[in-house]
Amino acid sequence: MNSHQVICIKWGTRYGPEYVNRLYAMVARNLSAPFRVICFTDDRRGIRPEVVCLDLPELGCPVPTNAPGKFRKLALWNADLFGLSGNALFLDLDVVITGPLDQLFAYGDPDDVILARNWIKPLERLGQTSVFRFPIGRHGYMLDNFRADPEGLAGKYQFEQRYVTHCVRGGVRFFPSAWIRHFRLDCLGPWPLRYLRPARLPEQARIVMFPGKPDPADAILGRWSAKGEHEPRLEHLGRLLDGQYSGSAWRHLKRYLLPVPWVAEHWRE
Repeated sequence: MNSHQVICIKWGTRYGPEYVNRLYAMVARNLSAPFRVICFTDDRRGIRPEVVCLDLPELGCPVPTNAPGKFRKLALWNADLFGLSGNALFLDLDVVITGPLDQLFAYGDPDDVILARNWIKPLERLGQTSVFRFPIGRHGYMLDNFRADPEGLAGKYQFEQRYVTHCVRGGVRFFPSAWIRHFRLDCLGPWPLRYLRPARLPEQARIVMFPGKPDPADAILGRWSAKGEHEPRLEHLGRLLDGQYSGSAWRHLKRYLLPVPWVAEHWRE
């Protein structure tokens, strides 16, 4: 049986090696077939030896500065990705794996590019590249086209995931929405519930994505970001009444959560 390939990228200092190590452990607990985890990184220190570490693939052009998207991830579409071949499941480092992954490798056709669905913009048929499966090396034109006009394409699409969604030849497919959930949209619930109960894990979820904030480490502690700490409900609401908050009042109200035990249960080595 061929090994399944799970790919991640770690660059910069936002995520330490513990994110890679926990990702490997979550894959190991939730994938029955043989597998290997490949991490493209600029710093291998602290990453467990079971992970195959490779250098960051070259984007081949300056990283655009006129759009907020993480366009460096487009280097994964290189026609020659360090000699790798076959299908790969890409996972962002801040996902939490909560169920079996085998069907994510079996779903659809092996030649399909399959993304998680992005429901933040429900009227746009947009994919989310926190989780996607692709045939390595089959869509090298994606990177070639971007290298020819990085600023122009970044300005047009703004986000790497929008470029991928709209520019893969033959179109992309989406994993079943029940399998891959968005923490803020699908788990926290409407804002009043955030003060009454912890975020809930949807029954069929295999992966929970954490785009933006909070990160899994923050959800475990019940805080919105590493810059803060968990506040009792009344203290958080009291800061609203006292005017001791940043941004809008609505933003302050929404940015509250109780500690989430199931994140701690799954997001571990």
